[in-house]
Amino acid sequence: MKLVLDQVSGQHPAAKADATPAIRALSLCLAAGEQLAIIGPSGAGKTTALHLMACALKPTAGQLLLSARDPWQLPRRALRSLRAALFLAPQMPPLPPRQRVVTAVLAGRLPHESLWTSLRSLVHPVDIPLAQQALKGFGLADKLFERVDRLSGGERQRVGLARALVAQASLLLVDEPLSALAPTRAEQAMQTLTQTSRQRGATLVVTLHHVQMALTHFPRIVGLRDGALVFDLPATQVTPALLQDLYAQHLHELHATPSALGDAMAVAPAAPAVRPC
Repeated sequence: MKLVLDQVSGQHPAAKADATPAIRALSLCLAAGEQLAIIGPSGAGKTTALHLMACALKPTAGQLLLSARDPWQLPRRALRSLRAALFLAPQMPPLPPRQRVVTAVLAGRLPHESLWTSLRSLVHPVDIPLAQQALKGFGLADKLFERVDRLSGGERQRVGLARALVAQASLLLVDEPLSALAPTRAEQAMQTLTQTSRQRGATLVVTLHHVQMALTHFPRIVGLRDGALVFDLPATQVTPALLQDLYAQHLHELHATPSALGDAMAVAPAAPAVRPC
């Protein structure tokens, strides 16, 4: 799926009317199948940018195009169909605590299943091998029939990523997928996510606090600060000087790495450099 943002601004609906937009005049163009990491200090607007791309938030200015269509100009039925081709994975997925892992993972297929198939899958999952294969990519194959409330925070985060893999989506939007993962698990998760997306030809956009992970696994990096674009460059052109400027007052975040405790702990201005479309 091709994704275009043309001078898009956005704000959370609960924000005050006079509040500064969380995203300001953001312009990006992603070709179908491209992979992009969004980095920047806390409060940069990374999550809001993902929600705008996912049609979860309506732009307050500018235009969003998905495969050359403005989702907010489509009839309701067409908008539902378009949203079924998108998958937004939040930082900590909202998984029902008493649900089995296999059911939680296969929920990623719900937009493409009939009501009858969805209800039947609650009693007896309809594609257990698919869920097991997705979990295997994140080191969780042995948790297939475990209850969600018996998982650590890092394991729940990986279940959410496995759900993204089974979704029949052509645009995957993933928010901070490594926040509760130990370094080895973080590396495994990034490899699985990028490789699987590449094999399927899906467009992948991921927000990351871990800058080195972004530079290692993504060919293109977007830097946001205070809701505005600072740079949009190939990873090979993102220099230490650019990163120092991006994280100016947040240098401790620039050097953040996935926590060594990971799963055990978690049960929780230069002118923009822009790539043309």
